[in-house]
Amino acid sequence: MTCSCYGHKMLRDPLTNRGTAFTEEERRASKLRGLLPARVETLQEQADRAYKLLSSFPLPLQRYVFLDSLHNTNETLFFKVVMDHIEELMPIIYTPTVGEACQHFSHIFMQSRGLFLSIKDKGNIQSILNDLDQDDVEVIVVTDGQRILGLGDQGVNGMGIPIGKLALYTACAGVAPEKTLPVTIDVGTNNPEYLLDPLYLGLRQERVSGPCYDELIDEFMVAVRKRWPNALIQFEDFGNANAFRLLNRWKDKTLCFNDDIQGTACVAVTGFYSAMRVTGARLADQRVLFLGAGEAATGIANLLAEAIAEETGCTIEEGRKRCYLFDSKGLVIAARTDLSAHKREFAHEAEPATSFLQAIQQLRPTAIVGVAAQRNAFDSMIIGEMSAINERPIIFALSNPTSKAECTAEMAYKFSEGRALFASGSPFDPVTVDGKVFIPRQGNNSYVFPALGRAATTVKAKTMPSGMFLAASRELACLVSEDDLAHGSLYPALSDIRNISEKVAVAVAQYAYDHKLAQGEKPADLAKVIKDSMYMPHY
Repeated sequence: MTCSCYGHKMLRDPLTNRGTAFTEEERRASKLRGLLPARVETLQEQADRAYKLLSSFPLPLQRYVFLDSLHNTNETLFFKVVMDHIEELMPIIYTPTVGEACQHFSHIFMQSRGLFLSIKDKGNIQSILNDLDQDDVEVIVVTDGQRILGLGDQGVNGMGIPIGKLALYTACAGVAPEKTLPVTIDVGTNNPEYLLDPLYLGLRQERVSGPCYDELIDEFMVAVRKRWPNALIQFEDFGNANAFRLLNRWKDKTLCFNDDIQGTACVAVTGFYSAMRVTGARLADQRVLFLGAGEAATGIANLLAEAIAEETGCTIEEGRKRCYLFDSKGLVIAARTDLSAHKREFAHEAEPATSFLQAIQQLRPTAIVGVAAQRNAFDSMIIGEMSAINERPIIFALSNPTSKAECTAEMAYKFSEGRALFASGSPFDPVTVDGKVFIPRQGNNSYVFPALGRAATTVKAKTMPSGMFLAASRELACLVSEDDLAHGSLYPALSDIRNISEKVAVAVAQYAYDHKLAQGEKPADLAKVIKDSMYMPHY
């Protein structure tokens, strides 16, 4: 172990701290004698103690705070605990608990992590980035906090999302933690609660928009590329208007993607691939109705259209004709004149419908996808109507956190008499209907975004086109077993996420080489290179 710090400084640095695992020799060499109990422990012994203490906290937010403290104290131990209990702790470090943590971020804040930029830093972004003591950053997750999960404008409190996402990059796909950087760009907030909160840590002003906002984001993107030329930038939880514009502006210029648009789409399309294995139908035979018409809905619809085009040889425009959107004003149809650009691609010739039930009765879809954060919108009438139309109705309630889910797993299976092919954006417990046990699996973006990052940074991809996301979707669907499908699971078990991420990363990296997106020569054993690049917590 080599480190330029000693004594208390070493114990206070989460990257160098080993706590009671420092050996006698290390304690002497690093001036730690007398600063630790006499017993030298293994990492596993430390992890067992930490997990026991974690388990003593009854509330999810309390567990989140404990894990956050551990993250800021001993990063190796934090990831050891998380990876040992990944399926149990993923809902704590990310959805749904991270949503609650964001709402309380300014009240539970104890130690800074990541990079906080604000509109006041405009003109100085490059110098701020140059001052950071991280010379090798591989993955950046950046938000402006405008649309956090289904919770709306969280301002600077949205920093919990980049931190949580990057923890999953490490835990799921082995991106080294010291090579990640969470970023929040504070341009104000339009949330009146936070503007009046004396403890709120962000700028107390209404959001900046227009040219000034765009100039700040452009400055950030250019500065990142100059500081870390091969870093992947993940846009996270930007508002609809900014999200589509920023993605379209930068996706062909640099290595970046928007997880709300493209990551969600990737996982959702996997769910459709799996559902087709159950029904024996084709994607091209589906008619999909979305409750919602924002980033997630149009992202899924566009990638699904590409998958249909790939399956049949038709154009993407023809594939889009299988997808319909329903927004706050009703069914998105060609006759409407109030549609933003991202909706117009799905404005088909159809009769108007002002209720979702009416739209179902009119269009007779094979699948409904909830991405509007409307709790219990898929009620008994909706699911019952879908079940009357289809032998195996596809019901995807993808909004999160759990409080925003369009329906629960129990509702989907109960109201469909066990016939629904169900996926959710939040975790649900197994459900028994007529003696059969269903194991619903969360359509969690963590199945794909960490693997996409691992692949892209390993091969130094130039950009991340939609083909990479389809490659990830196909590979993930191949990892769903027949036993999974028999129990109603359209995704593999999250407990196997490291193995899943490795295989998905290999498929994405292969796509990058095949399509000349990678830099350098392809290694003889690509799978070994990916596996060897994955971080494992150890001292």
